[in-house]
Amino acid sequence: MSKNCRFAVAVHICALLAHSEGEPATSESIAESVNTNPVVIRRTLSALAKAGLVKSWRGSNGGSILARPPRSISLAEIYRAVDDSEGPALHQQPPKANCPIGAHIQPVLTGMIAEAEAARERIFMTQSLADVMSSIRKRAA
Repeated sequence: MSKNCRFAVAVHICALLAHSEGEPATSESIAESVNTNPVVIRRTLSALAKAGLVKSWRGSNGGSILARPPRSISLAEIYRAVDDSEGPALHQQPPKANCPIGAHIQPVLTGMIAEAEAARERIFMTQSLADVMSSIRKRAA
């Protein structure tokens, strides 16, 4: 799954688990809502469990639940659980060092990207899964 989708799928999963209010949900039922393969869901659930955000059980009575209340799960935690990259990629080949742009573009972009990622982190830290659920309920009403 592409990096751009992982966060959205992870929030979707957590929202479904929040909606189920402690009743375990199977990867198959989650996959149906997300409209993807259960393997993708199990992989994402594994990352969320590793981060301490969900608990999962295998077997015929298996399923997953949130490990904590939605208000105590920030979007930043969900993002960090499924983001395994180092951010946007820069040039694959170093730009020409004696070019007035090429000599400076990578450090400039690196600084801007770091600033943007820090802003995302600050915003996601102020928003919780409970906020997502509240917005979903308002839209559904």
